[in-house]
Amino acid sequence: MSKIIISDTSCLIALFNVGLLHILKDLFDVIIITPEIKEEFGQSLPNWIIIKQVKNIEKQSHIEALLDKGESSAIALALETENAFLIIDEIKGRKVAKSYEIDIIGTIGILVLANKKGLIKDLPAVISKLIDNGFRLSEKLLQKLLG
Repeated sequence: MSKIIISDTSCLIALFNVGLLHILKDLFDVIIITPEIKEEFGQSLPNWIIIKQVKNIEKQSHIEALLDKGESSAIALALETENAFLIIDEIKGRKVAKSYEIDIIGTIGILVLANKKGLIKDLPAVISKLIDNGFRLSEKLLQKLLG
């Protein structure tokens, strides 16, 4: 059974800004976001992204005490979705997701995977373009990727 991919807003924005939103569809069968993430994204979405409301609003509200609405809704949805894999970038959000034992990956991990599968040819150029578009990346990770 393949993983159900739930994406937070940052990945959608980052990939959209560099013209690579389509690689999510190329990599995964199912990509789901919440209405909160759709609102944060603020752009028209392709029809292959499924929008699903969190059922456990109480859990989402509890997580919102720690994180923003998009991240909270993504984590809450991952908790109620069997076989979920969460794309999340922000360090605090990643820590909360891990505390719930949710499988996670970040935007950079998505790009590395796409590069390995031949979906993108020049990973350093894509990462440079991401940074030029405001994506924040630690110097340590940047050196690891480009070094």
